[in-house]
Amino acid sequence: MTRHCKARPRVQSLFCGLRPLPLALAMAVSLNCATAAQALDTEFSAPAAPEELRERLEGASAALALGEGAEVQEIIAAALSDYRTLVQVLYDAGYFAPVVNIRLDGREAAAINLLTPPKAVQALTISVDPGDSYSFGKAIISPLPEGRVVELPENFATGRPATTGVIEEAVTAGLNAWDKAGHPKVELASQTITADAVKNRLDADLRIAPGPLLRLGRMQVVGESDVRRDAIQRIAGFATGQVYSPDLVSKSATRLRRTGAFSSVSLRQAEEPNPDGTLDFIAEVEDLPKRRFTFGVEVSSSEAVELSTSWMHRNLFGGAEKLKIDLSLSGIGTSDMDGTISARLDRPAALGTDRTLFYLGALEKLDEEHYTASSATGAIGLRRVVSDTTYVEASLGLRWVTADDAYGSDREFKYLVGRLRGEKDKRNIKTDPSAGYYLEGEIVPFVGLDGGDPGVQLNIDARGYKAIGSAGRVVLAGRVQLGSLVGPDASNVSPTLLYFSGGAGSVRGQEFQSLGIDVGGDIAGGRSYLALSGEIRGRLTDTISLVGFYDAGFIDSSSFISGDSEYHAGAGIGLRYNVTGIGPIRLDLAMPVAGDTEDGLQFYIGIGQAF
Repeated sequence: MTRHCKARPRVQSLFCGLRPLPLALAMAVSLNCATAAQALDTEFSAPAAPEELRERLEGASAALALGEGAEVQEIIAAALSDYRTLVQVLYDAGYFAPVVNIRLDGREAAAINLLTPPKAVQALTISVDPGDSYSFGKAIISPLPEGRVVELPENFATGRPATTGVIEEAVTAGLNAWDKAGHPKVELASQTITADAVKNRLDADLRIAPGPLLRLGRMQVVGESDVRRDAIQRIAGFATGQVYSPDLVSKSATRLRRTGAFSSVSLRQAEEPNPDGTLDFIAEVEDLPKRRFTFGVEVSSSEAVELSTSWMHRNLFGGAEKLKIDLSLSGIGTSDMDGTISARLDRPAALGTDRTLFYLGALEKLDEEHYTASSATGAIGLRRVVSDTTYVEASLGLRWVTADDAYGSDREFKYLVGRLRGEKDKRNIKTDPSAGYYLEGEIVPFVGLDGGDPGVQLNIDARGYKAIGSAGRVVLAGRVQLGSLVGPDASNVSPTLLYFSGGAGSVRGQEFQSLGIDVGGDIAGGRSYLALSGEIRGRLTDTISLVGFYDAGFIDSSSFISGDSEYHAGAGIGLRYNVTGIGPIRLDLAMPVAGDTEDGLQFYIGIGQAF
């Protein structure tokens, strides 16, 4: 969590006659009341109140919520508490002259002598007369910062319904406006609130003390952390010297959280500004466990069993450096087993604020239906965070590949590979989105180091989500995947740069990588790829959902999809069971509906939505 502003003062209670009972009297109730439990008859009436208000009053009452077997002291304490609670609910709804009666066996609860309470209570009756609703006469809050649009609540105006909630919203809007204008020590200086019972009018005159315009001072790090103090300062990039802005403070906290090294980050203001017109902030951080291990499994009829695991160290050298090692095995139980192991080291703020230097190494062995390949990759790159939802990264590296495919055996490729990748994630929930979108794109230029042809690979992945109806129980989801290889002929590049279609990640219902380009009776990958996926997700309960889906895939020997492209499609239904903290467990059953339809029913089991 992040806290960067001091607690805001709230509007004081408009009527101060109802005070908490002294502790001594409460103890007297406890000592003198009979402790025998009993059945309690309850009755609530508020005939003049609107139905919604009646429901709020009943729901707020502690006395009405008492179950059978409540003891006398509990009943009396709850009844006395309800006076203040119910009056506050009425104030919040705009009723400032209510009458609340709470009777225990016919006696007003507030009139009971707490030193000699009854030995038993059999009946509790609450009656509420809200009186007339009030509207604003004067509705003034001042001063407000010049040159800024302050969005006061619409109802904070003469003639509009008056409620304490609206007054609190107006105060919050005024304080926030000054805070954003560079006045972090703003506070509510005074409030004059007058209720006219004759005219049913409420006058509210609120005065704000903005405090001085301040600049950001130092960020002082406190608390126990294994991340070095200088690294925390460097990563936070605190904007010392700039005019105070809550957004600038929030950005520093976000940068620290983004490293993944901390379980909590809190930035709070120093009590007093410095004589030079600056305000220091105190950063408190708590570390997450340094190491994390994860494990996943996915089962499908075409790819058999796929296992994935990762190990991560969150603070390798004391500067919040993150080392992550990933291992995945697929095709387990078949003769075509693939394996990948990769390691990535991230060094946050190594080249400046929001710039992460990373090193990447990977070994891969692929034994696919139409080719086999072994590869080794090493790269260095820079990741730049643009916003909380957007980042770009660029890398440069070397890749060596040896492969057997439709174009020959024991072919070797050595590439100098660049990579520019960007991602924008606006999904509301990453594991099970119902709104928003996700965009990912990359440009991969490469040059053959052994005389191979140069080229550029382009890839795009776009996903969108839309809930239907006010309850949002039905979600429409769509996905578009595009790929293109520009430059070399398909026979002169590594098969790992070519495209196939089919399987869980593209077209369900079709065998994994079953669609390609015919090369003299063998199948090779194409130079362009398009996959379209649509789903209708309907939630039956809070944990169970049904899904209907349709996928289509296109492959072409040229760099662009055309009307002559190879094509296949699949459709099916799925079941999702949501597990808190993990996401939905997925089961999809799909059949081929276009193209090669000889493979029959395919099934897929995994964690998370298909996309």
